[in-house]
Amino acid sequence: MFLILKKKWLIGILCMTLCIASVVVYLTAIRPTFKPNLAHTIVIDAGHGGKDGGAVGKSSGVTESFLNLEYATTLQKLCKEYGFKVVMTRSDMQGLYSESAKNKKKSEMEKRRKIIKKSNPDLVISIHMNSFPSSSARGCQVFYAEGNSSGQALAESVSTMLNQNIEYAKKTAKVGDYYVLNCTKKPAILVECGFLSNAEEEALLQDKTYENALCYQILCGILQFFRV
Repeated sequence: MFLILKKKWLIGILCMTLCIASVVVYLTAIRPTFKPNLAHTIVIDAGHGGKDGGAVGKSSGVTESFLNLEYATTLQKLCKEYGFKVVMTRSDMQGLYSESAKNKKKSEMEKRRKIIKKSNPDLVISIHMNSFPSSSARGCQVFYAEGNSSGQALAESVSTMLNQNIEYAKKTAKVGDYYVLNCTKKPAILVECGFLSNAEEEALLQDKTYENALCYQILCGILQFFRV
């Protein structure tokens, strides 16, 4: 009888040990293998601002510069929560240009370049809204500078996340001839979040739930880029 009880006790201990070991293995397997280096700096660029409102929604009259700042601020919050250092090119509706500048667009672009250069970031994300003569055009898309391989890798990473999780998002990233991308050799992308010329998307872009979802997928693309 004693031998039987001892055998059952040993089997019980063995089963418990195996269960504990299984839990440890499982938890180890699902534990994130990537943690962002706190030294990683991201410049988030909210396009337009000041007298330059950018595209305008036909139904609501909402300006691109306003929505760019809204999305950039949401992305900033998400990135900071994950541990990244974030530098914003603008944090309000004021323009970045010098009031005395004859060519305010050139002045604005130069200021963005200086902020990026001074920050020495690990990557740059520029946020914009799109517009097109045809109201049927819709969907977010990611652009990168021609010849910037790291920018292309970042663009493809973010584009994949958007395409998999945001309806109508374009399948592939494209080369874009934009100053904010060409002014740096750092990985840089420009995200056109949607079309203000499409009435349905214009309304959707002003929805906070949609804004949070889209910005979260940009963050996921950033994290995937750093894993690679």
